[in-house]
Amino acid sequence: MVVRPPGVSASNPQGRGRQDEVSLKPLTHVSLVIRLILLHPSASKISVSSVRGSIRDLLTASNGEKKRKFTETVELQIGLKNYDPQRDKRFSGTIKLSHVPRPRMTVCILADAADIDRAKQIDLEYMSVDDLKKLNKNKKLVKKLAKKYDAFLASDALIKQIPRLLGPGLSKAGKFPTPVSAADDLTNKVTDIKSTIKFQLKKVLCLGVAVGHVEMTEDQLLGNTMLAINFLVSLLKKNWQNVKSLHLKATMGAPARLF
Repeated sequence: MVVRPPGVSASNPQGRGRQDEVSLKPLTHVSLVIRLILLHPSASKISVSSVRGSIRDLLTASNGEKKRKFTETVELQIGLKNYDPQRDKRFSGTIKLSHVPRPRMTVCILADAADIDRAKQIDLEYMSVDDLKKLNKNKKLVKKLAKKYDAFLASDALIKQIPRLLGPGLSKAGKFPTPVSAADDLTNKVTDIKSTIKFQLKKVLCLGVAVGHVEMTEDQLLGNTMLAINFLVSLLKKNWQNVKSLHLKATMGAPARLF
């Protein structure tokens, strides 16, 4: 059984074509996730205390090393079993974590005139319609654009024009823009997109997602990790029976086995 905190749902737990988008309020998700797992031990094959211990060791090791010139990302590495990527439906799901796992994640907005002004106010990189037209649907240039940024936003007025202006390049890269309306707070929208992680099965039975970084507190990293694991399991065809292994790894550290 997989227990989801209030506000979390997976309308397509088998991963049949649609993405699941769920979120939890930042101030409540850690306690809710931990409380539900403690109340329902069958919901998880791993204990909160053991994951906390692994996180504590990971953070201690990272902080004890020579100061690095960058902030190490903490990645959840997943190994799957009893899945045939060629025959079984490939799952895909996104979930918003309460703490941004990659603060330096790069975001660009494909913007109309109004959103260009808003982007300038918060130092958000942007591209205008004229900038997009200059790419002239050139596959190499669009591919280069997709590689330059981790994620994209787009003004509501432009979202339907993206395929015509750029072709399918951003979609193929899994980076089709998230729409932004005039009523949206642009800063919050950027934070939302930086807080969202994606689980997607491709051709191999392993995947990895960023769940935090080494400058997070133990509780912040624990909350993100438990929420990510619980959501991942909800996407799998046979839940925990499809999980072969789970590891946490800082960029420069050794992997710590959770399961």
